[in-house]
Amino acid sequence: MSKALEAKNINKYFRKPTEFHVLKDISFGIDDGEFVSIMGKSGCGKSTLLYILSTMDTDYEGELYINDELLTSKTPDELSMIRNEKIGFVFQFHYLLSEFSVLENVMLPAKKLGIKSPEEIEHDAMTKLDLLGIKDQALKLSSRISGGQKQRVAIARALINDPMIIMGDEPTGNLDSKNADNVFDIFKSLSQDQGLSLLVVTHDTDFAERTDRIITMGDGRIL
Repeated sequence: MSKALEAKNINKYFRKPTEFHVLKDISFGIDDGEFVSIMGKSGCGKSTLLYILSTMDTDYEGELYINDELLTSKTPDELSMIRNEKIGFVFQFHYLLSEFSVLENVMLPAKKLGIKSPEEIEHDAMTKLDLLGIKDQALKLSSRISGGQKQRVAIARALINDPMIIMGDEPTGNLDSKNADNVFDIFKSLSQDQGLSLLVVTHDTDFAERTDRIITMGDGRIL
């Protein structure tokens, strides 16, 4: 079975002020369509690992593959392209541009990729908003919708380029339990119905226990 993501012997050091070995020999893979959560105490290296897996941080030892393609040692431009095409991001804070409409926020990554026409991008964006049940909010300013709706818009934006994998950093961290459940259900259906792989760093035990697999970290290692 092909792997959406594979990490082989990832090591990460912080060099300043003194050398600190923050990630120690991390190896694991995520299958196509698998929904995986990463848990562990604060400071165990979860977010650092996510930054490496998302290709944002290239200062590490080891090998990283997405869809069996080796990403380690690619140029920043190549990585930027891969990030935009193959990885969708959902953070604890939605990072929507408040002066833009919901629709415009969702369209942004596709405009940046520049493969489709503006009409196609708008059509795709409306389809994603419909999938997430907020198509009726499309023309509102993103500052004018609720917190739960904002996180759905952020998920629609993450989906716009039809990525292979969605990575989340505490995506329910700012939400009440009802909205957190909604986000979980959306992720679960993306994995089951769309065959998307998901990797989510979370402190939310209820959320993690319902994913396909939990990777537990401690002191820079996978336990």
